[in-house]
Amino acid sequence: MATTDAAFERAYTQHLPAVSGYLYRRVERRFVEDLAADVFAIAWRRRATVTVGEELPWLYRIAANVVSNHRRRVATGVSLIAALRPADSAPSAEDIVVADTSLAAAWRQLRAPEREIIALALVEELPASQIAVALKISANAASIRLHRARKKLVELLAADNSLDAAERSAASATYPRYEQPS
Repeated sequence: MATTDAAFERAYTQHLPAVSGYLYRRVERRFVEDLAADVFAIAWRRRATVTVGEELPWLYRIAANVVSNHRRRVATGVSLIAALRPADSAPSAEDIVVADTSLAAAWRQLRAPEREIIALALVEELPASQIAVALKISANAASIRLHRARKKLVELLAADNSLDAAERSAASATYPRYEQPS
């Protein structure tokens, strides 16, 4: 991010929707504007530290820290009434997978870092190189961690669907498989 006011304003205009979307999926809607302002205030102060072309994943990393700090503040100040009130936020990555119970069960079995890297890849649609910037790791490490997290998710889904596999096997034995003539 360039150090001029105009360059920062362009980056702000370009990346505000993505940062806001990231925040909407992680916190209550009423906090998004304030947290987005916090993200860009921090970005303004640290604008000289970002590499050109890596602004968005850099902003996601700042946003992740802002969300963590926000959650700590909220957790210490939550009252019983606030805890009982329904959430007023867009679905998180976790909420997206709840529609499929087997996927939801597998998602819950992943560790938080595995869920985060998959969410950055699939929900935020970041390539491994930008995930690396967001998580402050090498691109190679990001690729490996993403591959392992996806593989683990697939294995968990396969284990959960093992009963369904027995049913599919029985059904395929009942109906002969179509083979193409040679």
